[in-house]
Amino acid sequence: MQKHKILIASALVILTLSMFATGPFHSKSSEIPKKIETAITKTENTKSNKKDALRYPIRQRKIQTALIDYFNKAIANGDIVGAGVSIVKGDSILISEGFGKKKSFENSQVNGETVFRLGSLSKGFAGILAANIKNEGKLNWTDKVSDYLPEFQLGDGTSTNNITLANILSHTSGTPYHSFTNLVEAGLPLKDIAKRFKEVMPISKPGTMYSYQNAMFALCGEMMRKATGEKINALLDDRFFKPLHMSATTTEYETLTHESNIAMPHVKTHNGWKAGHIRDNYYNAVAAGGISSNAHDMGLWMRFLLGHNPDVMKSTAIGEAFNPFIEISGHSKYYQRWPGHTGSYYGFGWRIHKFIEEDSTAEKTIWHHGGSVNNYRNEIALYPESDLGICVLMNNNSQIAKTVIPDLYEIVQRVYRETAIAPKEIHKIAVNSL
Repeated sequence: MQKHKILIASALVILTLSMFATGPFHSKSSEIPKKIETAITKTENTKSNKKDALRYPIRQRKIQTALIDYFNKAIANGDIVGAGVSIVKGDSILISEGFGKKKSFENSQVNGETVFRLGSLSKGFAGILAANIKNEGKLNWTDKVSDYLPEFQLGDGTSTNNITLANILSHTSGTPYHSFTNLVEAGLPLKDIAKRFKEVMPISKPGTMYSYQNAMFALCGEMMRKATGEKINALLDDRFFKPLHMSATTTEYETLTHESNIAMPHVKTHNGWKAGHIRDNYYNAVAAGGISSNAHDMGLWMRFLLGHNPDVMKSTAIGEAFNPFIEISGHSKYYQRWPGHTGSYYGFGWRIHKFIEEDSTAEKTIWHHGGSVNNYRNEIALYPESDLGICVLMNNNSQIAKTVIPDLYEIVQRVYRETAIAPKEIHKIAVNSL
């Protein structure tokens, strides 16, 4: 009897601690319609919540253990120097951790607060910001670029007059692949870059071909500035970073240079990975690649994208950025070789992939983007049907970036399968884990 009492008390301790761990992230979405529930339904929901509360620390610990093994192997193999990793499930941040070093040959460990440059993960922020402003009625996907930037011209007048905000956010303006990325790298103001596009002849009609861009994409920031009267830096800060408490996320080079907890970029040499310097490129083109953040803040960002902050932005408005606008054809891209891949598209600042899992016929969705700048390499992916988000920030270019998303997805799925067990077994695991 005494032993039974101890087991019950131990389980209650686990339950209490896990509720504290998840508490700050649990909030009911205002978008979910209220339903009249019977007493039986309420009892079942209560039991389900208790089961989830018991499972939460078990799953968190198992995933963390698997990630330690995964990234330690990658570090030992020389694939990465350091990484910041966040995993969101439901309205909880399961993982916000660091692995490896901020700077090679120094004892400086990456943690969940270590800052990395995001590169093209910034495009996802820009797409959501455009959707936010559009939801206010200050901007529309069909607005012409030339109406906001009279100095803009692409080759001939016909194309110029038909290029919309949707086209530049989806890389379907008709410009050749990576046109004038060199001008962005050189730090030219966007207004000057906009003028230079008259030298470029389009390769397709607007909206008909996917051709990835940085310079053209960045013009969305100028369109948003004209529509609101505020620079993109202030818009991101006021609409997302502050209300979501993303205190380490910035868009300014000067701010980044004063960051003490930062992962330095690295290049491969014959002696191993060598730390480089923070460059000032892309701060003239924030929408295309000028944001910096850490694992913790990216967890908050993914939680928001999955619809758990309706007070900041409703899911219906967020979802507009994830509508497939153009198909990404072919099979040569690394994400087109992910397990079960059936098709890829581009929305507004996001890639949208379709896939079918093994032993299933149901097609599922991934909202994804990769990012590379200044020798940082990053990946973010959200699985809306599973209410799951994964983000990996790395301070070196690595081949592991091509597979890290499906690798971590499989780890999470495996842990959740293993812990989808009966209440009595959960109780035993909880007690034995003390």
